Amino acid sequence: MSRFPYFNRSNTVHTASSKPLEIPYVLDRSGSLSDVSDEKAKSKSMSNSSSMRGRMVKKICGLFETQSKSSSISRLATEESVQSSKLKQGNSKLTKLDSDLGTPFRLPDAEDRVVVYFTSLRGVRRTFEDCSAVRMILKGFRIWIDERDVSMDAGYRKELQCVLGEKNVTLPQVFVRGKYIGGADVIRNLFEVGELGKILEGFPNTKPGFVCESCADLRFAPCWHCSGSRKVFDEDEGLLKRCMECNENGLVKCPNCCS
Repeated sequence: MSRFPYFNRSNTVHTASSKPLEIPYVLDRSGSLSDVSDEKAKSKSMSNSSSMRGRMVKKICGLFETQSKSSSISRLATEESVQSSKLKQGNSKLTKLDSDLGTPFRLPDAEDRVVVYFTSLRGVRRTFEDCSAVRMILKGFRIWIDERDVSMDAGYRKELQCVLGEKNVTLPQVFVRGKYIGGADVIRNLFEVGELGKILEGFPNTKPGFVCESCADLRFAPCWHCSGSRKVFDEDEGLLKRCMECNENGLVKCPNCCS
């Protein structure tokens, strides 16, 4: 017999093989119909809610569409009204120009040209910008422009003052066929409306890129008698005298441009 009884095989207990407990499954059909009905009700409620949401979204989209359509229609109406007002202004200005034939605002000896009084000095920025803008607009029609720079010759300023009957005149000023047209605002409005081209019809076109070889489109050149010094030597009297051929700046008008 073994010293340790628990190592004795005779004392081993052979237990029966344990089998898993089988729990019978009982199918409860009592709640199946209620569950199906509940699911159908839920699906109907979901579909109803989705349809209501879809209707609300359609209504909101319809409101925005109507607002956008109304805004676009109002924009078109305002644009048409602005264009019509501009056309009316242009036509009224043209009628005024045509009716002002007997006014003193007539430039003599200018029935065959377009005359622009301007300044090339940059002392006043707004005036210089207006003069540059008007010159560019008129040059865009590719016609010859009689440009008269009042800063290069004081005689042009006196001439403009006599024509307009005012001492303080603004620049630029435009004359077409001797008729007074107006300043920068009038030229811009007529150009935007499309009436400026009608006013300038009949003038011969110039070659693109044409530049006067004598003065480079400056309309002035240094005096040939005094070389721009404004002084000539009188041999009879032996004195220096004022040159009578040039202006106060020692310049003479270009014979090719100002003929």
